Amino acid sequence: MQEQKDNNNASQREPLTLSGAQKLVDQWVKTYGVRYFSELTNMAILTEEVGELARQMARTYGDQSFKQGETPNLGDEMADVLWVLLCLANQTGIDLEEELRRNFEKKTSRDKTRHINNEKLK
Repeated sequence: MQEQKDNNNASQREPLTLSGAQKLVDQWVKTYGVRYFSELTNMAILTEEVGELARQMARTYGDQSFKQGETPNLGDEMADVLWVLLCLANQTGIDLEEELRRNFEKKTSRDKTRHINNEKLK
C-alpha cells in the first residue's frame, strides 16, 4: 500500500517526462482501473475530452460565455486529453517521448524556413 502511495505522490514531486507519465498512467490503470478500456472506447473518450477542452477555449478566448457559477479550468481539461492520449499510446505500444523527438526532427526538416518566410506571421 505504501508503494502505491509513493507512486502517486511521485507524480506531484518530480518533473515528468512523457515516458514517465506513460509509466505512471500504466501503474494507475493496473492499480485502480483493473484494465484499459478498448482502444476504440479510448478514442471516443479522447474525442469527448477534446470537445470539453474546445468548449472551455471557446468560452475563455472566443465569443461564448460561461454559465453562471461555471469555472474555467483549461489545465484540467488539457490534462484529461493528455491522460487518454497516454492510455492510447500505452495500449498501442507507442513511446510518445521518442515519437515527439521524431516529430520535432520532421517539422524542423520540413518547415525550417516556411514559417520564418511566412509574411502572415510577421
